[in-house]
Amino acid sequence: MSVSFIRRIASPKKVLTVAAVAAATAGMALSAAPAQAATTSASSAQTIAHKMIPDAAQFNAFSKIVSHESGWNPSATNSSSGAYGLVQALPASKMSSAGSDWKTNPATQIKWGLDYMNSRYGSPTAAWSFWQANGWY
Repeated sequence: MSVSFIRRIASPKKVLTVAAVAAATAGMALSAAPAQAATTSASSAQTIAHKMIPDAAQFNAFSKIVSHESGWNPSATNSSSGAYGLVQALPASKMSSAGSDWKTNPATQIKWGLDYMNSRYGSPTAAWSFWQANGWY
């Protein structure tokens, strides 16, 4: 995890989430209860996304964006912009087009994010390419 990435994270809760995801990816367990809770949430959201995006390249691109945007935290909120959720929709209420449970259901957020990436960029891999060039999508 790069230092510049950690500097961009606005809250200690997000730092714990990112650390927990990194630890889970590396096969380690963190002892703090909030970090474990974040890991569980991140893990289940990733499982849902993998089922919704079976193509490995598209899933990996989607996953990289979501990792950068929210650390796979479905309730992540950007305190300065108000962007919300796994894909940091702005305004957050845009996700209601995918379902009324957009605030709490990772599957709804993933559906909306995938639809957004496909309609705006053509695919998650194209959205990831844009993200790499611009630091946002």
